[in-house]
Amino acid sequence: MGIKYIPEPFRIKMVETIKVLSREEREERLKKARYNVFYLAGEDCYIDLLTDSGTNAMSQEQWAGIMRGDEAYAGSSSYYKLVEAGQDIFGYEFIQPVHQGRAAEKVLFPILLGEGKYSISNMHFDTTRAHVELAGARAIDCTVKEAADPVIRAPFKGNMDNEKLEKLINQYGPENIGCIITTITNNSAGGQPVSLANVRETAAICKKYGIHYNIDAARYAENAYFCKQREEECKNMSIKDIIKTMFGMADTFTMSAKKDTIVNMGGLIGVKKNDDLVGKIKVRTISYEGFISYGGLSGRDLEALAIGLYEGLDENYLRYRIGQMEYLAARLDDAGIAYQSPVGGHGVFVDAKAMFPHIPYYEFPGQALALELYREAGIRACDIGSYMLGNDPDTKEQLKADFEFTRLAIPRRVYTQAHIDIMADALIAIKERAASVKGYKITWEPEILRHFQAYLEPIE
Repeated sequence: MGIKYIPEPFRIKMVETIKVLSREEREERLKKARYNVFYLAGEDCYIDLLTDSGTNAMSQEQWAGIMRGDEAYAGSSSYYKLVEAGQDIFGYEFIQPVHQGRAAEKVLFPILLGEGKYSISNMHFDTTRAHVELAGARAIDCTVKEAADPVIRAPFKGNMDNEKLEKLINQYGPENIGCIITTITNNSAGGQPVSLANVRETAAICKKYGIHYNIDAARYAENAYFCKQREEECKNMSIKDIIKTMFGMADTFTMSAKKDTIVNMGGLIGVKKNDDLVGKIKVRTISYEGFISYGGLSGRDLEALAIGLYEGLDENYLRYRIGQMEYLAARLDDAGIAYQSPVGGHGVFVDAKAMFPHIPYYEFPGQALALELYREAGIRACDIGSYMLGNDPDTKEQLKADFEFTRLAIPRRVYTQAHIDIMADALIAIKERAASVKGYKITWEPEILRHFQAYLEPIE
């Protein structure tokens, strides 16, 4: 294998008991859940890799901060600590807490977008695409070509295709582009990083055409770590300096703080300059989230978030964090199991299309593999493919995703090497019987974000 497991840079101080169901019990749970992993009870999942969002283990400092949380409705000390941390790390004048990332999108996007407008991104994630469409606009993905081939080992497969971006701007008209979004890391492309140089190029294009530039900042620290490891310009920079340099090129950021800030709930909006946009954000925050100094969060959440913003920057922690992904990826390499390579920051995106070449995109190979993982070992993962992408908002026809991935999103500071080995062993076992695995069809679905609620059944 050639890659050693990097030991945890922490001691375990408290444990949570988890249970293992029998295979028969797991099969019964899948039927009851209508073959949608979001309907599975958390206690019925031995290893829960549904998401790395809000599923992290907080530190003793964060738990101590929770006890110190100031619950004042307006102007709590915890709010001011969070604002100061955000200003220090990102270099933005205005920091607005909200309850999570989709709330940040709900507040900001309708200000920038509307009917007849477009949002262009290196790749919109599910909630981002949904909020673009809910604002009346349309989402266009503009990812570099290398990302489409999981086997290619390019260092920055999350990058924006800036040549294509400029063509799209001219095609649709700069006046019709409400915003351009760079997602770091690029989640839907497999947790792939975006280079500092690429952000600089995108920012220059936005400035040239007078278009608002937003960073989707959920995994800002993991992205900066990849830049430090792979980009010559960043090798002698601190993680914090890379972040401040990158964010200095955008106008705003939206963040789910439930990822790299290692908390269970929280989000942020950042605005580089305190201008007219800030007033509009404040109005919408008060309407939808609560007063501006708590933004839908308790004071204890604000306190934990302020601490976590810094903890996520620690290089020893990031080395271990990315090391977990590299260890699992190395085991898959040994077994000949394809994934989006090189491995990303927050999970391993297994190439379900390669594992199940007989299952067409409209029978959802990524979802099929997620369900097989639960059958095999009680592991809950999720589809990042055509099932998640959904239907065309205008024609209502099933869209074909560029990838058919099953994402094993690994929570921060939660699972050990033994758990990682179980993940690898389960995938190896499924590969051995891959030809017998069937696809799925949808029997009911909502219009928006269907993968959270849809009912499925296996195709016999």
